[in-house]
Amino acid sequence: MGVTKRKRGRKPQSPTPSEPPPSSDDVFSPSPSSSAPSRSLPNGAAAAIGGNEGGELCGRALPAMDAVVKVFCVHTEPNFSLPWQRKRQYSSSSSGFLIGGRRVLTNAHSVEHYTQVKVKKRGSDTKYLATVLSIGTECDIAMLTVDDDEFWESVPPVEFGELPALQDAVTVVGYPIGGDTISVTSGVVSRIEILSYVHGSTELLGLQIDAAINSGNSGGPAFSDKGSCVGIAFQSLKHEDAENIGYVIPTPVIQHFIQDYERNEAYTGFPILGFEWQKMENPDLRKAMGMKPDQKGVRIRRVDPTAPESAVLKSSDIVLSFDGIDIANDGTVPFRHGERIGFSYLVSQKYTGDSSAIKVLRNSEILNFNVNLTAHKRLIPAHNKGIPPSYYIIAGFVFTTVSVPYLRSEYGKDYEYEAPVKLLDKLLHSMPQSPDEQLVVVSQVLVSDINIGYEDIVNTQVFALNGKPVKNLRILAEMVENCDDEFMKFDLEYEQIVVLRTSIAKAATPDILATHCIPSAMSADLKRTDTSQI
Repeated sequence: MGVTKRKRGRKPQSPTPSEPPPSSDDVFSPSPSSSAPSRSLPNGAAAAIGGNEGGELCGRALPAMDAVVKVFCVHTEPNFSLPWQRKRQYSSSSSGFLIGGRRVLTNAHSVEHYTQVKVKKRGSDTKYLATVLSIGTECDIAMLTVDDDEFWESVPPVEFGELPALQDAVTVVGYPIGGDTISVTSGVVSRIEILSYVHGSTELLGLQIDAAINSGNSGGPAFSDKGSCVGIAFQSLKHEDAENIGYVIPTPVIQHFIQDYERNEAYTGFPILGFEWQKMENPDLRKAMGMKPDQKGVRIRRVDPTAPESAVLKSSDIVLSFDGIDIANDGTVPFRHGERIGFSYLVSQKYTGDSSAIKVLRNSEILNFNVNLTAHKRLIPAHNKGIPPSYYIIAGFVFTTVSVPYLRSEYGKDYEYEAPVKLLDKLLHSMPQSPDEQLVVVSQVLVSDINIGYEDIVNTQVFALNGKPVKNLRILAEMVENCDDEFMKFDLEYEQIVVLRTSIAKAATPDILATHCIPSAMSADLKRTDTSQI
């Protein structure tokens, strides 16, 4: 959790020329048989780098090009607005490359909500069925494998290199715009910093290169002039005042993803520190907080109550160092010669479950703590990670939980400006008070005689049922199913209430479901007794 807050309100007509906003190319390449133009995906997916169609000519031939494959995926996305359905399936193509251990790397958004994945080698006319081993949502990397031994014949895997320096040459290879022949683009590293990963809704180390980003080449490797892989192309900057700016996932992030999978046989994510902080650049602020002239650090604004750090850290603590590395007043730490980077980089180098040393200043006293790092859960999650949306229906009232995909489904890609202020405030600022807390809303009311007068209730949070708080959707479903009171009274946002006669509401539900062709009054996860999915 960082300190930067995006402004909300009326959507700006044009971005400020001096500060073009980072954005994702947001497009897949459609299947070759499709006549439709490239379209923007609702999951914030990014495209990757491509360009000069021409095979092996880009200064010199790269032997590792033979390890670059084309990835074909059929996607079937959940319908978050109608959670008992799925959307019409569609196809996309992207790129990937072979690594050791009979594995293939590509972008997570290239195979998100996959139904079937196939891969094709360079110069081959055969598509091989692939198995998805792991999807790293935050880092936008996915790992595949192919069971057919023929696929792995005569193709050496890509070797990874070190993090490049500024102005180092990079060559990006892949299959842009859905092309069937390999494409090569050259550029140089123009910046190394903490980037916003559009698909993952997180901030990790990234490379900026001066090469154009085109659709269809997601997951293409970036090679150094020595022929080693230094990253995966994954998103671009689209702005009228900026050209040829692409972004690459660097090797430290890639290696973290691979080692995380090898350690746990699953993707566990990148840990974060469970608190928000502010800079301490103002001298009066530092003096008021009891800091000595030679002390530097950042002030904790508030701590996530569900994070392990909440047991030892408090609001207004000054974080002086992380794992022995001093933090500056602007929240940066030394990176490489002549460079500094946000201290969240140090945290992202760790693995979930690791212990880290944190030195803080509290009431002019220096304290040292060891905290276990974990990937914290947000009140409104950025992703559903492949799990179908949950829902519960009673008397035509459709209850569900709010997530970023849900907001995008309801309000479009500009949900950050179009969604209700109450929901946006919770998205940006609210922290869960318990690990199983969810934001439950009435998403819509399926009109029936029993719910006359309630038809206009849309996307309104539910606080309580008959005076008992609604902490998550499972609890709400259980309370309704077990309710034997004469009336059910729902307390909603904006001081609204909904009152239904219990017996009539339960009796009317099957007819309402039949009218709207809904197979069940609740999603499959609510039917299970296992509460670990909450």
